[in-house]
Amino acid sequence: MQIALFQPDIAQNTGTILRLCACLDMSAHIIEPAGFPVSDRLFRRAGMDYLDHVRLTRHDSWAKFEDWRAARGYRLLLFTTKAATDYRDFHYQTSDILLFGRESAGVTDAVVEAADARLVIPIKTGLRSLNVAMSAAMAAGEALRQIRNPQV
Repeated sequence: MQIALFQPDIAQNTGTILRLCACLDMSAHIIEPAGFPVSDRLFRRAGMDYLDHVRLTRHDSWAKFEDWRAARGYRLLLFTTKAATDYRDFHYQTSDILLFGRESAGVTDAVVEAADARLVIPIKTGLRSLNVAMSAAMAAGEALRQIRNPQV
């Protein structure tokens, strides 16, 4: 199980998600360009000393990430507010990549088209969205729960 971030904007969210990956032993991917340098103080602060424990791959572009993914046959699961499939109803596999978009703008149409599934975390009507780090934690928790208990 892996988490990928498409052109993340906010250093603190990215650092928090990388800390999550380190703690849950999940590989992480940043698809560039990011809206901040990895030397950013807020990124380092959010990731703390956990950044040294995460398996992080940085991809120069969406195209390079897609080439990498296609060569390995990984399924790409896009978490988006514009999906109809509830993330709790989806059946996860150990080789899945959970993809989260840019905080300010989500993902491009090319990313939407490339996704093997588009999943939503339902929220109260009238509210826009959850914080991306919260969404990543919820998605990872559900995916790992299912893999641990495949009969569920």
